Amino acid sequence: MSLNTTLIRSLKAPPRPVWEEPPSKAGLTAKGGLLLLCCLGVLGPLWIVVVTSLSPKPVIDQVGGLVVIPRGITFINYTELLSGGQVSRAIMVSVGVTFFGTLFSMAVSVLGAYGLSRPGSLGHRYFLMTIMATMFFGAGLIPTYLLVQALGLTDTYLSLILPSAVSVFNVLVLRAFFMGISPELTESARIDGASELRILLTIIMPLSRAVIAVISLFYAVGYWSAWFNASIYLSDQEMLPLQNVLIQLVQKGTEAPTGLQQAVHTGELSSLGLQMAVMVLALIPVAVASPFVQRHFKKGMLTGAIKG
Repeated sequence: MSLNTTLIRSLKAPPRPVWEEPPSKAGLTAKGGLLLLCCLGVLGPLWIVVVTSLSPKPVIDQVGGLVVIPRGITFINYTELLSGGQVSRAIMVSVGVTFFGTLFSMAVSVLGAYGLSRPGSLGHRYFLMTIMATMFFGAGLIPTYLLVQALGLTDTYLSLILPSAVSVFNVLVLRAFFMGISPELTESARIDGASELRILLTIIMPLSRAVIAVISLFYAVGYWSAWFNASIYLSDQEMLPLQNVLIQLVQKGTEAPTGLQQAVHTGELSSLGLQMAVMVLALIPVAVASPFVQRHFKKGMLTGAIKG
């Protein structure tokens, strides 16, 4: 091997410890095969769901269930679901709850984490121990429901946000990240006359974009995927979010959303195709948002968990 080839390979390859041997061909093949199986295990069911949702009713009836190989594509299931009715209303409810819930949760979590990250703040240790205790001890379902009912939040959208507005784990991750920021920056700002709120908005948050993006995704996915609060706090079917409509379709065996039963009975639409279409609609926001936040996961979560 020439010296130039060795130099080129050393520049392309990441540094390897001297005690670590280069991987063998068998090892690389085994790793590649394992990764391929993992990808198939994740993408295989997703492929079946998407293909079934795009398949015409005769194709679904011909195969007798889920479609693996596409035999024609139609968007009739999506056009019917999004043309109005229960599913369209449920999507709007889920979008609204996710948007406003994430904003509220992030505001409370950032403010709480910043206060707990200042060791000299009033009642710092007491409040920290109190919120950490809630990670291990909870009031239970019945007391929580009685509290929500006493506050008059049943059959309101606030019941989908307030009972699960703050995650102690997310607050602790934000706190650890804030504590890792150099105190000289905040002290110099205080000397210049900046208030705590201005320090938080102009110094702390711009330096914490990575962890804020990750925690925001956690909250958004939690609100978008939540169904339990709606099932116990909402009795009006028109207020249900998308996940609860999906449960009615798949788990309870409901044939079709309100307004589409006639199309199913007349043979224009497939009940299974509608179920898969609703499932795809529920997956789209998470699948679209995750790649944009993925690059922040390592810096945001690992750094936030180690520092402090």
